[in-house]
Amino acid sequence: MEASESGAAFKKETVFKLLSLYFKDVKTKVSNDAVVLMAEMLKIFVKEAAIRASKQAHTEDLDCVQVEHFEKILPQLLLDF
Repeated sequence: MEASESGAAFKKETVFKLLSLYFKDVKTKVSNDAVVLMAEMLKIFVKEAAIRASKQAHTEDLDCVQVEHFEKILPQLLLDF
């Protein structure tokens, strides 16, 4: 992730490579705007996952977020996105 005005962000090159991995046709192209939009979406997704996992840990009266907290919030998070 790279620093930006609003905190951390995913590198455009990384997002482009991730998107390209799943294209079946090698002629498929991705615009710069699409990469920027997808990077912003990933940033929001990761922030939301961290917030929800933190809330889950808090409801269990724990100060530290564990993998189990993330696993508990994951199904609803994926449905919401």
